[in-house]
Amino acid sequence: MEFNVMQILLDCGIILFATKAMGMLTRKLGLPQVAGMIIAGLLIGPALFIHTRFPGLIHPTETEMAVLKSFSQIGVVFILFSSGLETDFREMKRSGVAATCIAFAGVLLPIAAGTAVALLFMGGFRTAQDHAKLMNALFIGCILSATSVGITVETLRELGKLKTKIGTTVLSAAIIDDVIGIIVLSIITGLNGDGSIGSTLLHVLGFFVFTIAAGLLLRMAFRLLVRIYPHKRRTSIFAFSACFLFAYCAETFFGIAAITGAYMAGLMLSGLGDSHFVDRKVVVSGYMFFTPMFFAYIGISADFSAFRLSGMWFVLAFVAAGVLGKIIGCGAVARCFGYGKRESLAAGFGMIARGEVALAVYATGQPLIAAQGGIDPLVATIFLIITSSILCPVFLKLVFRGHQTADLEASAPHSVTISSEAIENVHHDLDAEPDEPDELHHNDENAKKNAKRIRS
Repeated sequence: MEFNVMQILLDCGIILFATKAMGMLTRKLGLPQVAGMIIAGLLIGPALFIHTRFPGLIHPTETEMAVLKSFSQIGVVFILFSSGLETDFREMKRSGVAATCIAFAGVLLPIAAGTAVALLFMGGFRTAQDHAKLMNALFIGCILSATSVGITVETLRELGKLKTKIGTTVLSAAIIDDVIGIIVLSIITGLNGDGSIGSTLLHVLGFFVFTIAAGLLLRMAFRLLVRIYPHKRRTSIFAFSACFLFAYCAETFFGIAAITGAYMAGLMLSGLGDSHFVDRKVVVSGYMFFTPMFFAYIGISADFSAFRLSGMWFVLAFVAAGVLGKIIGCGAVARCFGYGKRESLAAGFGMIARGEVALAVYATGQPLIAAQGGIDPLVATIFLIITSSILCPVFLKLVFRGHQTADLEASAPHSVTISSEAIENVHHDLDAEPDEPDELHHNDENAKKNAKRIRS
């Protein structure tokens, strides 16, 4: 079926304007910009009931929706690739056993709680005997695994706790948290294929063996390329190519989610010379076009026809499971490793914020986790992002009230996510000549910090 190219251009123009405007508005309100982008998709698309009287601005045909979906899938690949690039191996090595155990608890307990809540609202634990419903519940639980520490970083810096022992532990745990969450997502995705745990584990093991082997070759090739062409855009093109190929191989040959391949590609390139330069290009390329498409597409494609007001009980239970799972899991493990009561609470509170990675997990399992039994995971995920983003700084400020210390170091935090607002700080890169390394290098140190700022 053919589609109207001019209509696609119109849709893209409306989407980009609406997502940026709503993102700026939600940021002014102290909420994540990603929430505003999703709301923009809901408002301009045909999803909400108000469109019975006030039609949405865009009404894509089935073929046009397929084009927009393709853009959105590239956007989510960029998100995970960037997360991998921002993962700091040195920080992971320094974090020690405590941060690793905190991260494990911060992944496994929320997944278990989210799965239990989903099963209860789908008919009780006996529904776990139904493979389709069990996989549905597991994907819903997996949404709760990811941590977005952007708000945590800014709050800890404001309180003077960013460079303290607990601040470093929280940031390290968040890095490891995402790695563990990606592995768990890979296993669940594989289980959805044939239901065989043994086969799934073999596929996952094969994928990571392939990733490490190919990644070592990729690192050597990237080092050589950077040595010959430092700070030039051809290195970014090479990295982008690796990202897409890893994503393709993950899903096509191993049955693993494409976003896992993208994340591993970024992980293999992290810590190398020019990896920050590539990261800036991901920010520019992704957040200027593809990533807003991803968030907007979630809103545009949302179907609330099966949602009932009674489904808000599931939303509340889901949010509670996501928040309490992190607080109890991370806080209890921190306490076991000798942290005081205040620091243990900070470990739990600092890990509750969710962001775009949670939406990436939702998007990966969206065909499976459609609304069932009156529950709607999309509504629940949006509420979780907004609620956790508000509660995280409030809780941290309460727990450290009266104990602020001066934070004299202004270095950028080790974060696994990137701020969409960094676009405004690095957009001048678009105007730079591709083969003028001196000009690009001039502001490199500032741009590194901007690229490592967090997504709201």
